[in-house]
Amino acid sequence: MRSRALLAAVLLAMCAGPALGGPREDALAALRDTADVEARRRGARLLAESGTMADLPLLAEALRDPDGTVRGFAEAAMWSVWSRSGDDEIDKLFAVGVMQLSDRRLVPAVRTFTLIIERKPEFAEGWNKRATAYFLLGDYARSLADCDEVMKRNPYHWGALSGYGMIHLQESRPAQALGYFEKAMAVNPNLPQVQETIEMLKALLIQRRKDMI
Repeated sequence: MRSRALLAAVLLAMCAGPALGGPREDALAALRDTADVEARRRGARLLAESGTMADLPLLAEALRDPDGTVRGFAEAAMWSVWSRSGDDEIDKLFAVGVMQLSDRRLVPAVRTFTLIIERKPEFAEGWNKRATAYFLLGDYARSLADCDEVMKRNPYHWGALSGYGMIHLQESRPAQALGYFEKAMAVNPNLPQVQETIEMLKALLIQRRKDMI
């Protein structure tokens, strides 16, 4: 009887296939642990390495966690997830483009990110980085167009939403800029510089209305 029971257990294990757990699943479970702040911190931190675009809704919720460390890890994890294309060659090319952007070699950066977009158009961060390069070059129309492409692929991208705001500020449209900065804060409420800009724009618009009376 014991040998038959053992054989049955082995057969069941073989049919069950691989275990469902793994680094990403463990991190997601930890981040969902509302009672254990250390677990949530660990989960948010680990998702920077193992997270995918499918995890963005949960990470976006963590941006409102009562613990500031969890919020910080969640924000960093989202940027890390956004920066992974799922293709090693594209990721290497992306790193080159980021370095060019950091060094203010803007025209080469545009070429690099354009190549990335051509090879993997679904990679939202390629569009976002090219939008940044275009913004720094003063080509606001192309930057706006690329921000549109980012948002089609990643509606959580507060960086692109802030980018819209910056472009509208540069083109003297404070009311439109305010709207986009508020949208960025609605996604990620942990943006003190954006909040300061919102308060400045509100004061500016109030003063304009007073001046018109």
